[in-house]
Amino acid sequence: MVWNRTTHLWNDHEKVIHQRTNTVPFDLVPEDADAGGLAVRVMKPLEATELDLETVYEKFHPTVQSFTNALGHLLTGERPKGVQETEEMLRIGAAVTGVGELVLDNKTIKLQPPKAGMQYYLSKLDFDSLVQRQESQVRVWKILCLLCGVATCVTLFFILRRQYKLYKEKQRLKRLQQEFEDARARLGDDEAEEARNTCIICLTNQKSSVFLECGHVCSCYECYQALPSPKKCPVCRNAIARVVPLYNS
Repeated sequence: MVWNRTTHLWNDHEKVIHQRTNTVPFDLVPEDADAGGLAVRVMKPLEATELDLETVYEKFHPTVQSFTNALGHLLTGERPKGVQETEEMLRIGAAVTGVGELVLDNKTIKLQPPKAGMQYYLSKLDFDSLVQRQESQVRVWKILCLLCGVATCVTLFFILRRQYKLYKEKQRLKRLQQEFEDARARLGDDEAEEARNTCIICLTNQKSSVFLECGHVCSCYECYQALPSPKKCPVCRNAIARVVPLYNS
């Protein structure tokens, strides 16, 4: 027989303030005891995964509102609603299905928790119902694992696809840069020199004006005259005080 008595403190949340458990050795016998059969001594029933106990006593004690209690509630910030006592028991004659490790000790068959780390069951369900429930739980876990696997594969696919696109874009930029470098290398010295001496505004005439006081040589005289007033250097944006003609010999 197993007897469990628990006292809860009721507040906005529930808290166990006292719990006492008593166990008495008991045996599992066949439903038809007169037909014969061996009794099985149940060991360590509190370690069972499913130990269905029947509530035999339950009582709620409201908190007595006194000055001392009110002061304590004010200091602690909690206002308990009361204390509830609950007693649960595995009654004599209850139908119990046990799944565990059977050992023989001095002509006594004992049911105890398995040593290999497997589950130990004491349930009011029959064996077939207990097996069906475990199988249903296994199916649920399999479905969850499958969904997690699919989600992982989809996420990995999108990550790899994005990385592949970034790689292709880098290759394209690298190819364009190489083509630009090759085209630049094919330009002759005369063409490069002519490109350096071309007016940066019209890109047609030769540079022929020196802007003072900044000293930049960047445009022809026609483009200088077309600059809006007050005239500023197109390179540094400083004011142009005067212009000196540039002559190439």
